[in-house]
Amino acid sequence: MSTEILPTTRPALTALSDEETMFRDAVATFANEDVRPLVASMDKAKKIDGSLVSKCFELGLMGIEVPEEYGGAGGSLFMVTLAVEEMSRVDASAAILVDVQNTLVNYPITRYGSDDQKRRYLNRLTGGTVGAYALSEAGSGSDAFGLATRARQEGEGWIVTGRKMWITNGAEAEVFIVFANANPEAGYRGITAFLVERDFAGFSVGKREDKLGIRASSTTELILDGCLIPGENVLGPVGQGYKIAIETLNEGRIGIGAQMIGIARGALEATIAYVRERKQFGKQIADFQAVQFQLAQAAAELEGARLLVYNAARLKDAGHPFTTEAAMAKLVSSQVCERVTSLCVELFGGYGYTTDYPVEKFYRDAKIGTIYEGTSNMQLQTIAKLILK
Repeated sequence: MSTEILPTTRPALTALSDEETMFRDAVATFANEDVRPLVASMDKAKKIDGSLVSKCFELGLMGIEVPEEYGGAGGSLFMVTLAVEEMSRVDASAAILVDVQNTLVNYPITRYGSDDQKRRYLNRLTGGTVGAYALSEAGSGSDAFGLATRARQEGEGWIVTGRKMWITNGAEAEVFIVFANANPEAGYRGITAFLVERDFAGFSVGKREDKLGIRASSTTELILDGCLIPGENVLGPVGQGYKIAIETLNEGRIGIGAQMIGIARGALEATIAYVRERKQFGKQIADFQAVQFQLAQAAAELEGARLLVYNAARLKDAGHPFTTEAAMAKLVSSQVCERVTSLCVELFGGYGYTTDYPVEKFYRDAKIGTIYEGTSNMQLQTIAKLILK
């Protein structure tokens, strides 16, 4: 068997630049000073505070990758990753608002939108309008392209009928990227993406889900009952919606990875502070080797997950293939997040099971990482397919 080491053109993971460091620190300050005081009340009310949404726009967090000509910061996916991680360290619900806007809404419009669509929508999406991504349906989750929502052309426009489920930001959004099949006989090759506005005739937002975690983040049903969509609102070529959906989710999975490492960080930091204060048998529980070793294991796993997430983002920004790395980042980070947050609840003891301390919320927020934007089984399938190809 050959032991030759094949050359690679992929970039090595590098330290943060001065610009990235300043950006990360600014987001961390915002999360600590503006988000943290509202976390408990938002979780209880099951709603993001409107002042935080406005502040996210003011700080430029809702258009990080969007070119400056459309009101964005002209930044990178890595900067989105840093922002989502720092916000998730404090509140995953606020972080997913920013994540979805950047990775699932702004990105496909920037990548596939016409000049007219970019002008009409990106300026709004960076200036105060929340967006949402609508692919999933009641019978179409992991089978993402088994869509029942149908689109038919009528004159110069389209009529779309169907229901969408599990739509993050659905309650706040004014602009939606909706996927429907315009040619069912062609299977997934008939899927087409549409830019839909909340006030379009035949469109409405349905019930809001009551969830285990990320409770302040809205997750809603969308109802399209003969929704009238102008022809100029088809995003990308007709029948290419499946390609847009796949590419968008590949980027989105890196954002979810960032969310997971942020949640785990927040829980671990809170636990390290707690074990230094909590005393049993006459000394701090941080002095017990069993506690030290568990924390060391958690810290090592978290750092490994962070490197996977950072590397996937760097690869994407450098223009290299990153699908496998994105799937690995989401898979591992979500698994690590579950383990770390569970451990943190245990180390808090009975206090960890109460809402008076932060780790129970981190634990609840962690679970969604193995489910949305592709379950862990779907990530394994993607990784296996690509490494065996």
